[in-house]
Amino acid sequence: MLHSLGRRRWLAGGMALGLAPLLPACSKPVPVMRVGSIVFPGYELMFMARERGLIDSRKVRLIEMLANTDTLRALAAGQLEGAALTLDEMMSARADGVDLRVVMVIDISQGADVVMARRGVTLDNLGGKRIAVEEGAMGAVMLSSLLHAAQLRVEEVKKVAMTLDSSLKVFSSGKVDAIVTAEPWATKLEAQGAQRIFDSSRIPGRITDVLAVRADVLDTQADAIRALVAAHFEARQFFIAQPAQASIHMAARLQTPVEEVPASLRGLQLPDAAENRRLLEEGGNFHRTALELQRVMFEAGLLRKQSGPDELVDTRYLPA
Repeated sequence: MLHSLGRRRWLAGGMALGLAPLLPACSKPVPVMRVGSIVFPGYELMFMARERGLIDSRKVRLIEMLANTDTLRALAAGQLEGAALTLDEMMSARADGVDLRVVMVIDISQGADVVMARRGVTLDNLGGKRIAVEEGAMGAVMLSSLLHAAQLRVEEVKKVAMTLDSSLKVFSSGKVDAIVTAEPWATKLEAQGAQRIFDSSRIPGRITDVLAVRADVLDTQADAIRALVAAHFEARQFFIAQPAQASIHMAARLQTPVEEVPASLRGLQLPDAAENRRLLEEGGNFHRTALELQRVMFEAGLLRKQSGPDELVDTRYLPA
């Protein structure tokens, strides 16, 4: 079902809990809504909310996953009711028959996804250069947008396959001229002398993380969904008001020093409830972004079919 591990897997190794002891195989309805998530800065507000006692464990259970492929398989198998996903992951799941609805936009990349290059490499002389990129929708979106900005076709550059967690190693090898990567590796590459020649701030809204829920539980889990969404927004407000204190709750899972936690969210817009309503309104930016992303994924061979935007979102669970 899945075509890529995607970009959202950094720091997941060693932090995840196995599915076996957490996801019972019985056929009876489970009263607790199980929500899967890998470790990623944008998703940490939910876990910080849990640490601060804002989530009732009798309603919602956050389950840490090894990789987004595991998350999507568990959703397809009915072992999870919801998950934090990138929009491309959600679109892949929907195309493969898992009816998911967006109930909240978690974050929007506005510079967190980036193309780093060696000194002297620019958009003007990118032709013929070796560009490392991870296979998957996000890599495809970033590479397509980069080449459009450079007025190049994909045949005019040399693609080098990689995984995001190997960004530093690949770039340090000297075998590539540019690399499509993300935070926190972008900042580390800058410290090594790499330069930023393109980032997701130039394609606003294109790379988005969402809280997606299976359509068949939207009514039965309505209270749990509302509670989780409200807890996320309360944690967001706490992070904005008291970033140092909030970072203490987030540092352990992110495996990042407390003082560096705020920087790990650099380049991520964290929309509040009001902005969520504007984004998710019918015919709004989110719908246009979803359709454009679907087109890019289809042309890159990452989707077998395209579908319409009908019943893509459900805003009933956002605070008034």
